[in-house]
Amino acid sequence: MATKIIYFTVNGRPEQAEFPVDCPAQDVKDLFRSAAEAGPHDILKLYNPNGNIINISPCLEPNSPNSCYKLEVVAADCNSVELAVALGFDLSSMEKRLQGLEKKILIEAGETPAVVYEMKRQVESFREKLESVEHLSWLGLFKELSEGTQKPSPFYHKRTLRKTREECEHVREKFLQMSSLEVSEEVRQYLKTPTFDNWQWEDAEIMVLLQVMYTDLDFIATFNIEPEVLHQFLYEVYKRYNNIPFHNFKHCFCVTQMMYGLIWLTDLKSKIDSIDLLTMLTSAVCHDLDHTGYNNAYQINARTELALRYNDISPLENHHCAVAFEILEKNENNIFRNLTTEQYKRIREGIIKCILATDMTRHNEILNKFKSILPVFDFSNKDHRDVLMMIMIKVSDISNEARPMDVAEPWLDCLLQEFYNQSDMEKLEGLPVTPFMDRDKVTKPSSQTGFIGFVLLPLFIELANLFPCLEQHIIDPVRKALDYYTEMEKALEREKLIRAQSDKAAAAKNTTPQNLQNPQKTADSLSEAGNALKPPTL
Repeated sequence: MATKIIYFTVNGRPEQAEFPVDCPAQDVKDLFRSAAEAGPHDILKLYNPNGNIINISPCLEPNSPNSCYKLEVVAADCNSVELAVALGFDLSSMEKRLQGLEKKILIEAGETPAVVYEMKRQVESFREKLESVEHLSWLGLFKELSEGTQKPSPFYHKRTLRKTREECEHVREKFLQMSSLEVSEEVRQYLKTPTFDNWQWEDAEIMVLLQVMYTDLDFIATFNIEPEVLHQFLYEVYKRYNNIPFHNFKHCFCVTQMMYGLIWLTDLKSKIDSIDLLTMLTSAVCHDLDHTGYNNAYQINARTELALRYNDISPLENHHCAVAFEILEKNENNIFRNLTTEQYKRIREGIIKCILATDMTRHNEILNKFKSILPVFDFSNKDHRDVLMMIMIKVSDISNEARPMDVAEPWLDCLLQEFYNQSDMEKLEGLPVTPFMDRDKVTKPSSQTGFIGFVLLPLFIELANLFPCLEQHIIDPVRKALDYYTEMEKALEREKLIRAQSDKAAAAKNTTPQNLQNPQKTADSLSEAGNALKPPTL
Protein backbone atom coordinates (compact mmCIF):
# COMPACT_ATOMS: atom_id res chain seq x y z
CA MET A 1 0.00 0.00 0.00
CA ALA A 2 1.36 3.44 -1.00
CA THR A 3 2.13 5.72 1.92
CA LYS A 4 3.14 9.34 2.48
CA ILE A 5 5.76 10.60 4.89
CA ILE A 6 5.39 14.15 6.19
CA TYR A 7 8.19 15.81 8.14
CA PHE A 8 7.27 18.58 10.57
CA THR A 9 8.24 20.19 13.85
CA VAL A 10 6.24 20.71 17.04
CA ASN A 11 7.70 23.28 19.45
CA GLY A 12 11.04 22.87 17.67
CA ARG A 13 10.91 19.08 18.08
CA PRO A 14 11.28 17.13 14.78
CA GLU A 15 8.49 14.67 14.05
CA GLN A 16 7.32 12.65 11.08
CA ALA A 17 3.91 11.26 10.16
CA GLU A 18 3.41 8.28 7.88
CA PHE A 19 -0.03 7.34 6.56
CA PRO A 20 -1.63 5.62 3.52
CA VAL A 21 -2.47 7.91 0.60
CA ASP A 22 -6.13 6.88 0.93
CA CYS A 23 -6.18 7.48 4.69
CA PRO A 24 -9.41 9.17 5.95
CA ALA A 25 -8.96 12.90 6.59
CA GLN A 26 -10.01 12.62 10.24
CA ASP A 27 -7.38 9.95 10.88
CA VAL A 28 -4.68 12.24 9.46
CA LYS A 29 -5.85 15.10 11.70
CA ASP A 30 -5.86 12.76 14.73
CA LEU A 31 -2.30 11.72 13.88
CA PHE A 32 -1.08 15.33 13.96
CA ARG A 33 -3.19 16.06 17.07
CA SER A 34 -1.48 13.16 18.83
CA ALA A 35 1.98 14.42 17.78
CA ALA A 36 1.17 17.85 19.22
CA GLU A 37 -0.21 16.26 22.40
CA ALA A 38 -3.25 18.46 21.83
CA GLY A 39 -6.64 18.17 23.46
CA PRO A 40 -9.65 16.96 21.45
CA HIS A 41 -10.96 20.49 20.93
CA ASP A 42 -7.72 22.45 20.55
CA ILE A 43 -7.22 24.19 17.18
CA LEU A 44 -4.17 23.03 15.21
CA LYS A 45 -2.65 24.73 12.17
CA LEU A 46 0.14 23.48 9.91
CA TYR A 47 2.51 25.99 8.26
CA ASN A 48 4.64 25.38 5.15
CA PRO A 49 8.27 26.64 4.96
CA ASN A 50 6.98 29.96 3.54
CA GLY A 51 4.89 30.54 6.66
CA ASN A 52 1.52 29.94 4.96
CA ILE A 53 -1.19 27.84 6.64
CA ILE A 54 -1.90 24.60 4.76
CA ASN A 55 -4.67 22.07 5.24
CA ILE A 56 -4.01 19.01 7.39
CA SER A 57 -5.39 16.38 5.05
CA PRO A 58 -4.42 13.25 3.08
CA CYS A 59 -3.57 15.60 0.17
CA LEU A 60 -0.53 17.06 1.98
CA GLU A 61 2.48 17.32 -0.30
CA PRO A 62 5.28 14.97 0.83
CA ASN A 63 8.40 16.86 1.91
CA SER A 64 11.90 16.21 3.21
CA PRO A 65 13.57 16.75 6.62
CA ASN A 66 15.17 19.85 5.09
CA SER A 67 11.79 21.42 4.25
CA CYS A 68 9.84 20.64 7.41
CA TYR A 69 6.33 21.92 8.01
CA LYS A 70 5.61 23.54 11.38
CA LEU A 71 2.69 22.33 13.51
CA GLU A 72 1.26 24.70 16.10
CA VAL A 73 -1.59 24.59 18.58
CA VAL A 74 -3.02 28.06 17.88
CA ALA A 75 -5.85 27.80 20.39
CA ALA A 76 -5.72 25.62 23.49
CA ASP A 77 -7.66 25.06 26.68
CA CYS A 78 -5.24 26.61 29.15
CA ASN A 79 -7.18 25.32 32.16
CA SER A 80 -6.91 21.70 31.08
CA VAL A 81 -3.23 22.09 30.17
CA GLU A 82 -2.43 23.71 33.51
CA LEU A 83 -4.43 21.05 35.32
CA ALA A 84 -2.54 18.23 33.57
CA VAL A 85 0.78 19.85 34.45
CA ALA A 86 -0.27 20.44 38.04
CA LEU A 87 -1.47 16.87 38.51
CA GLY A 88 1.44 15.41 36.59
CA PHE A 89 -0.65 13.44 34.12
CA ASP A 90 -3.25 13.67 31.38
CA LEU A 91 -6.55 12.00 32.24
CA SER A 92 -7.29 11.13 28.60
CA SER A 93 -3.89 9.50 28.24
CA MET A 94 -4.51 7.49 31.40
CA GLU A 95 -7.82 6.23 30.03
CA LYS A 96 -6.19 5.24 26.73
CA ARG A 97 -3.40 3.38 28.52
CA LEU A 98 -5.98 1.62 30.67
CA GLN A 99 -7.93 0.56 27.56
CA GLY A 100 -4.74 -0.78 25.98
CA LEU A 101 -3.90 -2.72 29.13
CA GLU A 102 -7.42 -4.18 29.24
CA LYS A 103 -7.16 -5.39 25.62
CA LYS A 104 -3.75 -6.95 26.25
CA ILE A 105 -4.95 -8.80 29.36
CA LEU A 106 -8.10 -9.92 27.55
CA ILE A 107 -6.03 -11.44 24.74
CA GLU A 108 -3.62 -13.19 27.11
CA ALA A 109 -5.95 -14.22 29.94
CA GLY A 110 -9.26 -14.50 28.12
CA GLU A 111 -11.11 -12.34 30.67
CA THR A 112 -10.81 -8.95 32.34
CA PRO A 113 -9.65 -9.14 35.96
CA ALA A 114 -11.66 -7.36 38.65
CA VAL A 115 -8.71 -5.06 39.39
CA VAL A 116 -9.01 -3.49 35.89
CA TYR A 117 -12.70 -2.79 36.44
CA GLU A 118 -11.81 -1.16 39.75
CA MET A 119 -9.16 1.04 38.06
CA LYS A 120 -11.68 2.12 35.40
CA ARG A 121 -14.21 2.95 38.13
CA GLN A 122 -11.65 5.09 39.94
CA VAL A 123 -10.70 6.99 36.77
CA GLU A 124 -14.36 7.65 35.95
CA SER A 125 -15.00 8.77 39.54
CA PHE A 126 -12.06 11.16 39.32
CA ARG A 127 -13.38 12.63 36.06
CA GLU A 128 -16.79 13.21 37.63
CA LYS A 129 -15.18 15.02 40.56
CA LEU A 130 -13.26 17.26 38.17
CA GLU A 131 -16.39 18.05 36.20
CA SER A 132 -18.26 18.93 39.35
CA VAL A 133 -15.89 21.91 39.73
CA GLU A 134 -17.73 24.65 37.88
CA HIS A 135 -14.76 26.45 36.30
CA LEU A 136 -13.27 23.18 34.95
CA SER A 137 -16.46 21.66 33.65
CA TRP A 138 -17.34 21.34 30.01
CA LEU A 139 -20.89 20.52 31.05
CA GLY A 140 -21.83 24.17 31.46
CA LEU A 141 -21.12 24.69 27.77
CA PHE A 142 -23.86 22.33 26.63
CA LYS A 143 -27.04 24.25 27.23
CA GLU A 144 -29.82 22.60 25.27
CA LEU A 145 -31.49 24.47 22.46
CA SER A 146 -35.24 24.66 22.30
CA GLU A 147 -36.62 21.45 20.87
CA GLY A 148 -39.02 23.34 18.65
CA THR A 149 -38.02 23.45 14.99
CA GLN A 150 -37.47 26.80 13.35
CA LYS A 151 -40.17 27.88 10.93
CA PRO A 152 -38.97 28.40 7.34
CA SER A 153 -38.69 32.02 6.29
CA PRO A 154 -41.38 33.12 3.84
CA PHE A 155 -38.72 35.16 2.02
CA TYR A 156 -36.78 32.23 0.66
CA HIS A 157 -36.56 31.48 -2.99
CA LYS A 158 -37.21 27.78 -3.46
CA ARG A 159 -33.54 27.13 -4.35
CA THR A 160 -32.04 28.69 -1.22
CA LEU A 161 -30.19 26.11 0.84
CA ARG A 162 -30.91 26.33 4.55
CA LYS A 163 -28.54 24.73 7.00
CA THR A 164 -29.90 21.49 8.42
CA ARG A 165 -30.57 21.18 12.12
CA GLU A 166 -27.94 18.42 12.37
CA GLU A 167 -25.34 20.63 10.67
CA CYS A 168 -26.10 23.50 13.06
CA GLU A 169 -26.01 21.31 16.15
CA HIS A 170 -22.67 19.80 15.11
CA VAL A 171 -21.07 23.24 14.62
CA ARG A 172 -22.62 24.55 17.83
CA GLU A 173 -21.20 21.68 19.85
CA LYS A 174 -17.74 22.17 18.37
CA PHE A 175 -17.88 25.92 18.97
CA LEU A 176 -18.93 25.57 22.59
CA GLN A 177 -16.17 23.05 23.15
CA MET A 178 -13.66 25.49 21.64
CA SER A 179 -15.04 28.70 23.12
CA SER A 180 -12.80 28.63 26.19
CA LEU A 181 -9.63 28.02 24.17
CA GLU A 182 -6.86 30.59 24.45
CA VAL A 183 -5.98 31.74 20.93
CA SER A 184 -2.26 32.31 20.37
CA GLU A 185 -0.87 35.85 20.19
CA GLU A 186 0.46 35.12 16.69
CA VAL A 187 -3.05 34.37 15.40
CA ARG A 188 -4.51 37.35 17.27
CA GLN A 189 -2.08 39.66 15.47
CA TYR A 190 -2.65 37.93 12.13
CA LEU A 191 -6.39 38.47 12.61
CA LYS A 192 -5.79 42.24 12.54
CA THR A 193 -4.35 42.20 9.00
CA PRO A 194 -6.04 42.32 5.57
CA THR A 195 -3.94 39.31 4.49
CA PHE A 196 -5.86 36.91 6.75
CA ASP A 197 -6.76 33.66 4.96
CA ASN A 198 -10.31 32.58 5.78
CA TRP A 199 -10.13 29.37 3.74
CA GLN A 200 -8.04 27.58 6.37
CA TRP A 201 -10.63 27.91 9.14
CA GLU A 202 -13.77 25.85 9.78
CA ASP A 203 -17.07 27.46 10.80
CA ALA A 204 -16.73 26.60 14.52
CA GLU A 205 -13.18 28.00 14.51
CA ILE A 206 -14.43 31.15 12.78
CA MET A 207 -16.92 31.66 15.60
CA VAL A 208 -14.02 31.45 18.08
CA LEU A 209 -12.20 34.13 16.06
CA LEU A 210 -15.28 36.38 16.08
CA GLN A 211 -15.36 35.97 19.85
CA VAL A 212 -11.69 37.05 19.95
CA MET A 213 -12.59 40.25 18.07
CA TYR A 214 -15.26 41.20 20.61
CA THR A 215 -12.81 40.41 23.42
CA ASP A 216 -9.74 42.20 22.07
CA LEU A 217 -11.70 45.37 21.33
CA ASP A 218 -12.73 45.33 25.03
CA PHE A 219 -16.43 45.04 24.23
CA ILE A 220 -16.95 42.20 26.73
CA ALA A 221 -15.80 44.30 29.68
CA THR A 222 -16.98 47.72 28.49
CA PHE A 223 -20.54 46.69 27.67
CA ASN A 224 -20.86 43.82 30.18
CA ILE A 225 -21.48 41.18 27.52
CA GLU A 226 -21.80 37.78 29.20
CA PRO A 227 -19.76 35.06 27.41
CA GLU A 228 -22.73 32.66 27.14
CA VAL A 229 -24.85 35.41 25.54
CA LEU A 230 -22.11 36.17 23.00
CA HIS A 231 -21.84 32.43 22.23
CA GLN A 232 -25.59 32.18 21.66
CA PHE A 233 -25.65 35.36 19.53
CA LEU A 234 -22.82 34.13 17.29
CA TYR A 235 -24.48 30.74 16.94
CA GLU A 236 -27.82 32.28 15.94
CA VAL A 237 -26.01 34.46 13.40
CA TYR A 238 -24.23 31.39 12.00
CA LYS A 239 -27.59 29.58 11.66
CA ARG A 240 -29.14 32.43 9.70
CA TYR A 241 -26.50 32.53 6.97
CA ASN A 242 -27.46 30.16 4.17
CA ASN A 243 -25.48 27.56 2.25
CA ILE A 244 -25.14 29.61 -0.92
CA PRO A 245 -21.98 30.17 -2.99
CA PHE A 246 -21.00 33.69 -1.90
CA HIS A 247 -23.22 35.49 0.63
CA ASN A 248 -22.63 32.87 3.32
CA PHE A 249 -21.17 32.70 6.84
CA LYS A 250 -17.58 32.80 5.57
CA HIS A 251 -18.38 36.02 3.69
CA CYS A 252 -19.85 37.41 6.93
CA PHE A 253 -16.56 36.56 8.64
CA CYS A 254 -14.41 38.10 5.89
CA VAL A 255 -16.32 41.38 6.02
CA THR A 256 -16.16 41.44 9.83
CA GLN A 257 -12.45 40.55 9.84
CA MET A 258 -11.68 43.35 7.36
CA MET A 259 -13.67 45.80 9.48
CA TYR A 260 -11.75 44.59 12.54
CA GLY A 261 -8.44 44.99 10.71
CA LEU A 262 -9.32 48.52 9.54
CA ILE A 263 -10.23 49.53 13.09
CA TRP A 264 -6.75 48.50 14.27
CA LEU A 265 -4.83 49.81 11.23
CA THR A 266 -6.42 53.26 11.48
CA ASP A 267 -6.21 53.37 15.29
CA LEU A 268 -9.91 54.13 15.30
CA LYS A 269 -10.12 53.18 18.99
CA SER A 270 -8.45 56.51 19.83
CA LYS A 271 -10.69 58.53 17.52
CA ILE A 272 -14.28 57.43 18.14
CA ASP A 273 -16.33 55.98 21.00
CA SER A 274 -16.33 52.26 21.77
CA ILE A 275 -20.09 52.17 21.21
CA ASP A 276 -19.57 53.19 17.58
CA LEU A 277 -16.91 50.50 17.16
CA LEU A 278 -19.34 47.95 18.61
CA THR A 279 -21.95 49.17 16.14
CA MET A 280 -19.56 48.80 13.20
CA LEU A 281 -18.37 45.31 14.11
CA THR A 282 -21.87 44.00 14.82
CA SER A 283 -23.16 45.57 11.59
CA ALA A 284 -20.51 43.64 9.68
CA VAL A 285 -21.46 40.40 11.45
CA CYS A 286 -25.15 40.88 10.56
CA HIS A 287 -24.90 42.67 7.21
CA ASP A 288 -26.05 39.77 4.96
CA LEU A 289 -28.16 37.68 7.32
CA ASP A 290 -30.57 35.33 5.54
CA HIS A 291 -29.34 36.36 2.06
CA THR A 292 -31.10 34.29 -0.58
CA GLY A 293 -28.39 34.40 -3.25
CA TYR A 294 -30.57 36.59 -5.52
CA ASN A 295 -30.00 40.34 -5.54
CA ASN A 296 -32.42 43.25 -5.20
CA ALA A 297 -33.03 43.48 -8.95
CA TYR A 298 -34.24 39.90 -8.96
CA GLN A 299 -36.37 40.44 -5.84
CA ILE A 300 -38.06 43.43 -7.45
CA ASN A 301 -38.50 41.93 -10.93
CA ALA A 302 -39.78 38.62 -9.54
CA ARG A 303 -42.09 40.50 -7.13
CA THR A 304 -40.94 38.39 -4.22
CA GLU A 305 -42.46 38.71 -0.77
CA LEU A 306 -39.39 40.67 0.30
CA ALA A 307 -39.84 43.23 -2.47
CA LEU A 308 -43.54 43.55 -1.65
CA ARG A 309 -42.88 43.96 2.07
CA TYR A 310 -40.26 46.69 1.62
CA ASN A 311 -41.88 48.42 -1.38
CA ASP A 312 -38.90 47.70 -3.67
CA ILE A 313 -36.64 49.83 -1.40
CA SER A 314 -33.47 47.88 -0.57
CA PRO A 315 -35.48 44.71 0.10
CA LEU A 316 -32.47 42.54 0.99
CA GLU A 317 -30.73 45.07 3.22
CA ASN A 318 -33.97 45.83 5.07
CA HIS A 319 -34.43 42.10 5.58
CA HIS A 320 -30.88 41.64 6.89
CA CYS A 321 -31.59 44.37 9.48
CA ALA A 322 -34.91 42.84 10.47
CA VAL A 323 -33.35 39.39 10.98
CA ALA A 324 -30.51 40.91 13.04
CA PHE A 325 -32.93 42.54 15.46
CA GLU A 326 -35.16 39.48 15.46
CA ILE A 327 -32.14 37.56 16.82
CA LEU A 328 -31.34 40.33 19.32
CA GLU A 329 -34.95 40.48 20.47
CA LYS A 330 -34.46 37.20 22.37
CA ASN A 331 -32.88 37.92 25.72
CA GLU A 332 -30.55 34.91 25.59
CA ASN A 333 -29.05 36.24 22.31
CA ASN A 334 -29.05 39.95 23.15
CA ILE A 335 -25.44 41.08 23.53
CA PHE A 336 -26.80 44.61 24.16
CA ARG A 337 -29.10 43.63 27.02
CA ASN A 338 -26.98 45.35 29.69
CA LEU A 339 -26.88 48.68 27.85
CA THR A 340 -28.99 51.68 28.77
CA THR A 341 -32.02 52.54 26.68
CA GLU A 342 -30.15 55.46 25.11
CA GLN A 343 -27.14 53.29 24.26
CA TYR A 344 -29.34 50.62 22.68
CA LYS A 345 -31.20 53.26 20.66
CA ARG A 346 -27.88 54.64 19.38
CA ILE A 347 -26.61 51.19 18.40
CA ARG A 348 -29.86 50.21 16.67
CA GLU A 349 -29.86 53.43 14.65
CA GLY A 350 -26.21 52.89 13.70
CA ILE A 351 -26.62 49.25 12.66
CA ILE A 352 -29.60 50.10 10.45
CA LYS A 353 -27.66 52.93 8.77
CA CYS A 354 -24.61 50.72 8.20
CA ILE A 355 -26.45 47.70 6.79
CA LEU A 356 -28.68 49.79 4.52
CA ALA A 357 -25.52 51.49 3.22
CA THR A 358 -24.38 48.16 1.69
CA ASP A 359 -27.04 48.48 -1.04
CA MET A 360 -24.85 49.24 -4.06
CA THR A 361 -27.56 51.37 -5.69
CA ARG A 362 -26.67 53.97 -3.01
CA HIS A 363 -22.94 53.78 -3.73
CA ASN A 364 -22.48 57.13 -5.48
CA GLU A 365 -24.75 58.93 -3.04
CA ILE A 366 -22.72 57.79 0.01
CA LEU A 367 -19.32 58.19 -1.65
CA ASN A 368 -20.10 61.74 -2.83
CA LYS A 369 -21.30 62.68 0.65
CA PHE A 370 -18.03 61.38 2.13
CA LYS A 371 -15.94 63.27 -0.46
CA SER A 372 -17.79 66.48 0.34
CA ILE A 373 -16.94 66.35 4.08
CA LEU A 374 -13.37 65.03 3.75
CA PRO A 375 -11.67 68.46 3.61
CA VAL A 376 -13.29 69.40 6.93
CA PHE A 377 -13.72 65.95 8.48
CA ASP A 378 -14.23 66.11 12.24
CA PHE A 379 -14.31 62.95 14.38
CA SER A 380 -16.33 64.79 17.02
CA ASN A 381 -19.09 65.53 14.49
CA LYS A 382 -21.80 62.84 14.66
CA ASP A 383 -22.89 63.31 11.02
CA HIS A 384 -19.28 62.91 9.88
CA ARG A 385 -18.87 59.77 12.00
CA ASP A 386 -22.07 58.29 10.60
CA VAL A 387 -20.84 58.72 7.02
CA LEU A 388 -17.45 57.26 7.94
CA MET A 389 -19.12 54.21 9.49
CA MET A 390 -21.09 53.68 6.27
CA ILE A 391 -17.92 54.02 4.19
CA MET A 392 -16.08 51.56 6.44
CA ILE A 393 -18.70 48.84 6.06
CA LYS A 394 -18.89 49.45 2.31
CA VAL A 395 -15.12 49.06 2.01
CA SER A 396 -15.20 45.92 4.16
CA ASP A 397 -18.11 44.45 2.18
CA ILE A 398 -16.29 44.59 -1.18
CA SER A 399 -12.73 44.19 0.06
CA ASN A 400 -11.83 40.73 -1.25
CA GLU A 401 -9.52 42.13 -3.91
CA ALA A 402 -7.45 43.79 -1.18
CA ARG A 403 -6.49 40.33 0.03
CA PRO A 404 -3.72 38.09 -1.37
CA MET A 405 -4.67 36.62 -4.76
CA ASP A 406 -4.82 33.04 -3.46
CA VAL A 407 -7.46 34.20 -0.96
CA ALA A 408 -9.32 36.63 -3.23
CA GLU A 409 -9.62 34.64 -6.46
CA PRO A 410 -11.63 31.73 -4.99
CA TRP A 411 -14.09 34.32 -3.69
CA LEU A 412 -14.53 35.65 -7.23
CA ASP A 413 -15.32 32.12 -8.41
CA CYS A 414 -17.96 31.86 -5.67
CA LEU A 415 -19.46 35.22 -6.64
CA LEU A 416 -19.65 34.33 -10.33
CA GLN A 417 -21.33 31.05 -9.45
CA GLU A 418 -24.01 32.96 -7.54
CA PHE A 419 -24.34 35.49 -10.39
CA TYR A 420 -24.71 32.74 -12.99
CA ASN A 421 -27.31 30.97 -10.85
CA GLN A 422 -29.37 34.18 -10.80
CA SER A 423 -29.11 34.88 -14.53
CA ASP A 424 -30.06 31.26 -15.30
CA MET A 425 -33.14 31.66 -13.09
CA GLU A 426 -34.01 35.00 -14.72
CA LYS A 427 -33.90 33.37 -18.16
CA LEU A 428 -35.96 30.44 -16.93
CA GLU A 429 -38.63 32.71 -15.42
CA GLY A 430 -38.70 35.19 -18.31
CA LEU A 431 -37.37 38.06 -16.20
CA PRO A 432 -34.94 40.78 -17.35
CA VAL A 433 -31.45 39.26 -17.27
CA THR A 434 -28.94 41.18 -15.14
CA PRO A 435 -26.17 41.98 -17.68
CA PHE A 436 -23.16 41.55 -15.40
CA MET A 437 -24.46 38.14 -14.29
CA ASP A 438 -25.06 36.58 -17.72
CA ARG A 439 -22.74 33.58 -18.14
CA ASP A 440 -22.96 34.02 -21.93
CA LYS A 441 -21.55 37.55 -21.77
CA VAL A 442 -19.39 37.82 -18.65
CA THR A 443 -15.90 36.41 -18.14
CA LYS A 444 -13.89 36.25 -14.95
CA PRO A 445 -11.55 39.17 -15.86
CA SER A 446 -14.22 41.32 -17.50
CA SER A 447 -16.32 41.08 -14.33
CA GLN A 448 -13.46 42.57 -12.32
CA THR A 449 -11.62 45.17 -14.43
CA GLY A 450 -14.53 47.58 -14.60
CA PHE A 451 -15.63 46.95 -11.03
CA ILE A 452 -12.14 47.52 -9.61
CA GLY A 453 -11.45 50.57 -11.77
CA PHE A 454 -14.77 52.35 -11.36
CA VAL A 455 -16.05 51.20 -7.96
CA LEU A 456 -13.36 49.70 -5.74
CA LEU A 457 -10.41 52.00 -6.30
CA PRO A 458 -12.33 55.32 -6.12
CA LEU A 459 -13.92 54.18 -2.84
CA PHE A 460 -10.68 52.89 -1.30
CA ILE A 461 -8.72 55.98 -2.37
CA GLU A 462 -11.16 58.31 -0.60
CA LEU A 463 -10.88 56.32 2.63
CA ALA A 464 -7.08 56.43 2.29
CA ASN A 465 -7.30 60.22 1.92
CA LEU A 466 -8.55 60.25 5.52
CA PHE A 467 -6.22 57.43 6.63
CA PRO A 468 -3.03 57.54 4.49
CA CYS A 469 -1.68 54.42 6.25
CA LEU A 470 -4.20 52.35 4.25
CA GLU A 471 -2.40 53.00 0.95
CA GLN A 472 -0.06 50.03 1.35
CA HIS A 473 -2.60 47.77 3.05
CA ILE A 474 -5.61 47.96 0.73
CA ILE A 475 -4.89 50.19 -2.29
CA ASP A 476 -1.62 48.65 -3.50
CA PRO A 477 -3.09 45.11 -3.47
CA VAL A 478 -6.19 46.31 -5.35
CA ARG A 479 -4.02 47.94 -8.04
CA LYS A 480 -2.12 44.66 -8.40
CA ALA A 481 -5.43 42.83 -8.74
CA LEU A 482 -6.48 45.25 -11.48
CA ASP A 483 -3.23 44.60 -13.36
CA TYR A 484 -3.72 40.84 -12.91
CA TYR A 485 -7.25 40.80 -14.35
CA THR A 486 -6.34 43.29 -17.11
CA GLU A 487 -3.59 40.93 -18.28
CA MET A 488 -5.97 37.98 -18.02
CA GLU A 489 -8.54 39.85 -20.11
CA LYS A 490 -5.91 40.68 -22.77
CA ALA A 491 -4.82 37.04 -22.85
CA LEU A 492 -8.44 35.95 -23.35
CA GLU A 493 -8.85 38.51 -26.14
CA ARG A 494 -5.68 37.22 -27.86
CA GLU A 495 -6.91 33.67 -27.52
CA LYS A 496 -10.30 34.71 -28.91
CA LEU A 497 -8.62 36.45 -31.88
CA ILE A 498 -6.43 33.43 -32.65
CA ARG A 499 -9.45 31.15 -32.44
CA ALA A 500 -11.43 33.44 -34.77
CA GLN A 501 -8.58 33.50 -37.31
CA SER A 502 -8.28 29.74 -37.08
CA ASP A 503 -12.01 29.30 -37.60
CA LYS A 504 -11.91 31.72 -40.56
CA ALA A 505 -9.04 29.80 -42.15
CA ALA A 506 -10.85 26.50 -41.65
CA ALA A 507 -14.03 27.94 -43.15
CA ALA A 508 -12.10 29.26 -46.17
CA LYS A 509 -10.50 25.86 -46.65
CA ASN A 510 -13.89 24.14 -46.61
CA THR A 511 -15.33 26.51 -49.25
CA THR A 512 -12.31 26.25 -51.70
CA PRO A 513 -13.06 24.29 -54.95
CA GLN A 514 -11.79 20.72 -54.77
CA ASN A 515 -9.16 21.12 -57.51
CA LEU A 516 -7.65 24.20 -55.77
CA GLN A 517 -7.15 22.53 -52.40
CA ASN A 518 -3.85 20.92 -53.42
CA PRO A 519 -1.65 23.28 -55.48
CA GLN A 520 0.64 20.47 -56.74
CA LYS A 521 -2.31 18.34 -57.79
CA THR A 522 -3.84 21.31 -59.58
CA ALA A 523 -0.59 22.01 -61.44
CA ASP A 524 -0.32 18.38 -62.55
CA SER A 525 -3.90 18.41 -63.79
CA LEU A 526 -3.32 21.59 -65.82
CA SER A 527 -0.18 20.08 -67.34
CA GLU A 528 -2.06 16.98 -68.37
CA ALA A 529 -4.82 19.09 -69.88
CA GLY A 530 -2.28 21.14 -71.83
CA ASN A 531 -0.58 18.03 -73.19
CA ALA A 532 -3.92 16.68 -74.34
CA LEU A 533 -4.55 19.83 -76.41
CA LYS A 534 -1.16 19.72 -78.18
CA PRO A 535 -1.25 18.56 -81.82
CA PRO A 536 0.33 15.16 -82.45
CA THR A 537 4.08 15.28 -83.17
CA LEU A 538 5.06 14.27 -86.66
